Amino acid sequence: MDLRRPRTLSRFSPRKQRSRVRLLFPGRMSLAALGAALLSMLSPGKAHAEFTVCNQTLDVVNLAVGQKVDNADQTDGWWTIGANQCVNVIREELTNRYIYLYATDVFGHAIVNGSTEMCIDRRRFSIRGIEECWQRGHIAARFVEVDTLEQVRWTYFLTGNSP
Repeated sequence: MDLRRPRTLSRFSPRKQRSRVRLLFPGRMSLAALGAALLSMLSPGKAHAEFTVCNQTLDVVNLAVGQKVDNADQTDGWWTIGANQCVNVIREELTNRYIYLYATDVFGHAIVNGSTEMCIDRRRFSIRGIEECWQRGHIAARFVEVDTLEQVRWTYFLTGNSP
């Protein structure tokens, strides 16, 4: 038995295995491209991103979102958005004209100054109601109001000098 040469479990050499793969995926089509093509054929025609926030700053941003859910105010967080990246924060078609956003830098300092006080938490959260944040064990934060003009899709661009 020759110990210098590892035994392979396959009965085909690596060269023959590659040629078999080329028969399955002709040309330069990669497995990722094939997966993307299959996913696009199986996906429904409508877009999934209905409220997107794009971070056009040079810093990582943590984002919380407020909106009406079943006739009650609700805040959810956190989404982390890298510099020059976008995140889909609401995946359904928008039913509320106003969406509320609160963003902080990685040190927890607010980077948008809004006028609508809503509740947040230090860790991931979903909070119903915006009254008495401190009494309920939450933190009060000032969210900026985004008027979507009653559109079903909206993209908000967070810049270094946001309102």
